[in-house]
Amino acid sequence: MLSGKGFKKVYNLSGGIQAWKGLIADGPVELNLDLVRGDETPHEIIRLAYGMEMSLGEFYSTMACSVEDAEVADLLNTLAAVEAKHRQYLVELYRSAVSQDLDLGRLEAEVSSEIMEGGISARDFIERNEPFLKTVQGLLDLAMMLETQALDLYLRFADKTTDSTAKEILFKIADEEKGHLSALGRLREDKTPC
Repeated sequence: MLSGKGFKKVYNLSGGIQAWKGLIADGPVELNLDLVRGDETPHEIIRLAYGMEMSLGEFYSTMACSVEDAEVADLLNTLAAVEAKHRQYLVELYRSAVSQDLDLGRLEAEVSSEIMEGGISARDFIERNEPFLKTVQGLLDLAMMLETQALDLYLRFADKTTDSTAKEILFKIADEEKGHLSALGRLREDKTPC
């Protein structure tokens, strides 16, 4: 029916998930859980998440300066700006969760920006995914992958965390990641030719 309506890329999912023979996720369930002890304070959780958001934003900004395709560069700059908004959300989340202000200068001095959102270093990410960083569709796929990994990681952190406020913060960050995924999905649909 869809082919008859002009859709060029149609897949038969007959058998559903039971028939899946495609790509599978790999890696141990405990991957990156060493980034948390389990007894983090809300401040420590925000600091960790802020650092990962900052690293991803820096990655997007750096890549925007190194690509030749103007549309890809524009998308990278947009994604970098989105990461800045994510960091602002974390600051607001902290303020509402613990009813106190957050010293942004102190926070930024404390964060480690070696690990990007999703728990991967920028260098490793580029090595594994360089061909996909050259097209809008490839870049959007990678951005969605990173947000999915971040969602998974925050939920696993929440599962390990014992502090109830820190756990609540992690669940709210995970919900925010779901929103990011949805927005990226809509953007990908807009950019994908039928």
